[in-house]
This record gives sequence, structure tokens and C-alpha cells, in this order.
Amino acid sequence: MENPTPHAPRLLGILCHWCSYSAADAAAAARLPLPPGLSTLRVMCTGRIAPELVVEALRRGADGVLVCGCHLGDCHYNSGNHKALGRLRLLARMLADMGMEPGRLRMEWVSAGEAERYAELAHETIAELRELGPLRWPTPQSEKGPSKRHG
Repeated sequence: MENPTPHAPRLLGILCHWCSYSAADAAAAARLPLPPGLSTLRVMCTGRIAPELVVEALRRGADGVLVCGCHLGDCHYNSGNHKALGRLRLLARMLADMGMEPGRLRMEWVSAGEAERYAELAHETIAELRELGPLRWPTPQSEKGPSKRHG
């Protein structure tokens, strides 16, 4: 009997233009190994990430999302990373309430000079997603059919 093919997780990295995207670019330029299944999306600031963007990425097949921004206190837009932290903490609680594992959404601070750290985070996150297995997104009630109300 053959072993089933292990799950190959899909990870979306949403990266701040000023710091984290530069770190990812430096990692690629230095030919640091990055995990297969990693896609990146550059945003000007993590403070501009709408929670809907994360949810849509998960809905469209990402097994997890890694948000990387400037270190706290170093945001090019003053407080964008603080805003992102608050929004993503709230989103993480909402996703957990829906039954989603906490390891599927991660936020980290990565400066432009931290290419190795970015590569390590990507590998760590992919490994965690592999352990969690494929995302089984909750089916919306509208796709399940009409609800049965008692009363």
C-alpha cells in the first residue's frame, strides 16, 4: 500500500512594502531557500490590510496567511502596524470562534535587513500548516440549504 501524498500547504504572505517585502526580496536575491507553496502580496502598509482580504485568501484556497510588517515603532506611516495588529488580533479571535485553528493566521515583524528571519518564518509557518492539514473552510449556511427553525 502506498503512502498518501503529504499535504502541500498554500501560504499567502502579505508583506509591507517598506520592510518585509524588502526582506523577502533580499532573501530571494541571496538565494535563501523559500518553501514551495508560498505566494506573496505586497501592500504599502500592513495598516491597510482589510480583514476581508485575509478571509478571501483563505476562501480561495490558501491554507494560511502570514502578515509581515515593520517592527513596532518603525512604521513608515507612523502607526499602521499598530492598527494592523489590532485588526488581525480581532480577526484571529473571530476565525477561532468559527472553528479555524489559530496557526492559520500569523503576524510577525520583519525589517528590510532580516532576510534570513523572513525565510525562517515562511518555513516555520508552512511546517505548521502541514501539521494542521488542509483548511476545511466552514460551509456557509446558504450553501447547506435552508435552515430548519423550530418554534
